[in-house]
Amino acid sequence: MKPTKVLFISQEIFPYLPESEIATICRDLPQGIQEKGKEIRTFMPRYGNINERRNQLHEVIRLSGMNMIIDDNDYPLIIKVASIQSARMQIYFIDNDDFFQRKNTIADDNGVEFEDNDDRSIFFVRGVIETVRKLRWVPDVVHCHGWITSLAPLYIKRAFADDPCFRDSKVIFSSYDNGFKRPFRSYFAKKLMLDGIQESDLTDLDGDIDHASLSKLAFRYSDGIIQGSPEMDPKVREAAEASGKPFLSFQSPETYIEAFDDFYNQILEQ
Repeated sequence: MKPTKVLFISQEIFPYLPESEIATICRDLPQGIQEKGKEIRTFMPRYGNINERRNQLHEVIRLSGMNMIIDDNDYPLIIKVASIQSARMQIYFIDNDDFFQRKNTIADDNGVEFEDNDDRSIFFVRGVIETVRKLRWVPDVVHCHGWITSLAPLYIKRAFADDPCFRDSKVIFSSYDNGFKRPFRSYFAKKLMLDGIQESDLTDLDGDIDHASLSKLAFRYSDGIIQGSPEMDPKVREAAEASGKPFLSFQSPETYIEAFDDFYNQILEQ
């Protein structure tokens, strides 16, 4: 019997970024799931404050070189990789000079969030999907962590619904209490249009595109939802409950790897 394959799409991972709730989970969870016999791949953005030399990142030439079009602009996709030796785990990084060279993650030194975080989210998620397709790796479960990954459920279930790599994939979204404050630009939904995506798929993005509405979109196209933080924005929780999707409440650091593994199996059996 072939091992279950789990794709992790992560907003932050320790030790490439400082320890935080999401960065620590996205470091320890893939290792724990791998140790349970599942096959994994893990992706994150190559933010400019990641020290490439210290972390021994290097470009994967055979995976790089594709261009992605967002709002009629061409952006080269660069793929880098590094290893966490103690976990026998590789991390793939999605990179682009326009989006990820600045020396911060999502906000400048004054705490002002970048205006193009919407485009950065599109580029990151599409970059992950295209790289997985290039690897010809077929995930059984796609587990998304953090708001920058919110578009993955939509793209997988709509634009790539018939793609051999994602046709049978189950998507799980972990929602964390680390939402963005600056609403996405009003024409964001227009940039999401790809073959397979209809305007009617994006009704959650009518009005202000804030963390709650983006979460609602992610929940709509996910097969399961996990509460990643002890606290959850009331609007986000309401959207999760209204979705009718299987929901796993917050799990302690001592129990979450086991609980998430059980949740994967539950979703796969549906």
